[in-house]
Formats: sequence, structure tokens, C-alpha cells
Amino acid sequence: MTITPTPLEGCFVISPRIFTDERGYFFESYNAQKFNDAVGAEINFVQDNQSFSTKGVLRGLHLQKGEHAQSKLVRVTLGEVLDVAVDVRKKSKTFGQFFSVVLSDVNHEQFFIPKGFAHGFVVLSDTAIFQYKCDNYYNKDSEAGIHYADPSLGIDWGLPDNELIVSGKDKELPFLTDAGDLGF
Repeated sequence: MTITPTPLEGCFVISPRIFTDERGYFFESYNAQKFNDAVGAEINFVQDNQSFSTKGVLRGLHLQKGEHAQSKLVRVTLGEVLDVAVDVRKKSKTFGQFFSVVLSDVNHEQFFIPKGFAHGFVVLSDTAIFQYKCDNYYNKDSEAGIHYADPSLGIDWGLPDNELIVSGKDKELPFLTDAGDLGF
């Protein structure tokens, strides 16, 4: 597997080495030792999550703050999504910047997002199954987020606004400048 740093410190795109033959393909999707060596941290994933969504569904931009902050390793096992991480670490030189990557069941890439980032994705294919590992357990009281259409971020979600399907809860999230202390 190849682990490539992004312009946002601590975020990495992971590309597997895929072995194909007449039977199909095989690849190692996760190896704790290789992963931890590459990201330079000891990450202990404790929870796996999965969602199914249809084209245009946008989930985000979410994070957990405080002692329940989470690092995530995300991947797509069916379909294609545009995955986005936003740096919300106030002391970071890339605070308020984002990085996006297309994840799909064809490229088999994964995206590692450490604590201190808001995260979201939009489904570009007809349907998608999105899976992610977390290094901390979900805690409802620690939920936070940034509005997906925050003009200061300028994220191009790859679909026209009228095709986006966003929950009422996500539409109510604040812009980054109004989010207050996210704890990073």
C-alpha cells in the first residue's frame, strides 16, 4: 500500500496494491503496523461504521470535539463519493482549508482524517456504501460541525446545489467563523 500525505498535515490518502487475475482481485485494506508507521502515530481503531446513500446525499461536515474527538479512516465499498476534510485546528497553518478526494469501489483508495478536522462526503454515483473506522466511540453530546456550503471554505461538491440532498440538521450547522471553540 502507498500512503500519500495531503496538503493538510496529518491527512493521508491510502492506495492499496491490487493483485488481479482471472478470479478477480485481492488487496490488503488495512495493516495496523504499516498504517501507524506511515502516519507517524499510534492509532487504535475501536468502532466501524457504514452508511448507504443515494446520489446527491451529502453528509457533513461533522466532527466530535473534546475528549470524544475522533480520527477516521474512510473508504467506499460500492459506488463513488467525493470525500472532504476541513482543518478546524485554530493553531494550524492550514486552518480553514480543505482537501477533497474521490473514493470509489474502483480505485479502492482510503482517506485518513485525524482529530481536529470536520469531515463530510457527497455521493456521486447512483448509490454508495461508505465505511469508516474511528479511534474513539461516538458521543452524541460531543457532536459538532460546519455548514457544508460555508462560503469561506468554497468547497465544490461536484454536483449542482439543486441535486444535493442534505439533512435538516446539517443545513443548520454554523459557518466556521460562527462555530465557536471546537476544542482544537
